[in-house]
Amino acid sequence: MNDLHERFMREALALAERGRWHTAPNPTVGAVLVQDGRIVAEGWHAVYGQAHAEVNCLRDAAERGVEPSRCTLYVTLEPCSHQGKTPPCTEAILKAGIRHVVIGMPDVNPRAAGGADVLRAHGVRVEMGILEAECRELAADFIVWQTQRRPCVILKMAASLDGRIATREGRGQLLSHEGSRAEVMRLREHVGLAGGAVLVGGNTFFMDDPRLTARTSKVRRQPLAAVLSSRLPSPENPGRMVEERSGDCVFFTSFVQADTPAASALRERGCRVFGVDAGPRGLDVMQMLIHLRETEGCPYVLCEGGGRLALSLLEAGTVDEFHLHLAPLILGDSSARPLFSGRSVNSMEEALRMRVVRISAVDGDVHLYLRPIRS
Repeated sequence: MNDLHERFMREALALAERGRWHTAPNPTVGAVLVQDGRIVAEGWHAVYGQAHAEVNCLRDAAERGVEPSRCTLYVTLEPCSHQGKTPPCTEAILKAGIRHVVIGMPDVNPRAAGGADVLRAHGVRVEMGILEAECRELAADFIVWQTQRRPCVILKMAASLDGRIATREGRGQLLSHEGSRAEVMRLREHVGLAGGAVLVGGNTFFMDDPRLTARTSKVRRQPLAAVLSSRLPSPENPGRMVEERSGDCVFFTSFVQADTPAASALRERGCRVFGVDAGPRGLDVMQMLIHLRETEGCPYVLCEGGGRLALSLLEAGTVDEFHLHLAPLILGDSSARPLFSGRSVNSMEEALRMRVVRISAVDGDVHLYLRPIRS
């Protein structure tokens, strides 16, 4: 039976991914109805504010002429038990007469949790924890939104096989292949669609003069462009990002810099400039992230470097996904810019540890998808 449970839960997990980026800040959820050992209806949460996976699955059953009361419902996340933008899913399940529900993981939202107990109280057989680790992986962003005040942070970097992101002069634009760069554009597109931001540090901003836009044919909403830097661009040469999309630009700097003529000039162009505290390792990344989540409404932040900013986010425990694109080339130059820099360690016990989620080959590059191991 466990093998069958896992098989059907994997189908629900795959369906849930169809709603990725469209449901934020709600979770991505998938559901299937199973009768006599086969899937007879399916559904997923497709768009924020619209029907949840369970309701869509029941609608699919109605269209197919399936009787839900004869089925087992598999769902990746505990059905909600409260009235939000939509009615409680537990209510729809009970009304459909379903007597057996298999759940991947409990809901971490205290307002919506308790659906399993509601179902049990009405005589429904409930099983919890089927492929729970995989379901938590699916809902990792939602768990961050529910348990912390910051956005889900995706760190994306490209490096050579010897861990260099650019030459000693800072030139690294052609490090990865076209297929990898296209994937970055799609990731920016998705982050923008969800209302998120693309973030870079000051060195990347001044050396690369980026736009931080999603340059794809399907883009519907550009991400915010965020910069964390101890210095601001001059009014005479503010950079392409400010000149072309000032209303989407957010600068985070020291409180002293936030009160300078350069900051005033940026604000006059329509940019937002905010001061954050400075600590022994630089500007406070947590203050910046909390502002992006609570003031700018960003559910996701895609950080594209550089190395010091990336390391600060990792050391602060704020990176949730790490996408590393490895180009099959070697610079062999100890003075070239490293993937990470700024730490001083004496033993391997001080290393920041990761776990590999998956590996793929894209247009000649190797893509590593990792998650930090929390202490």
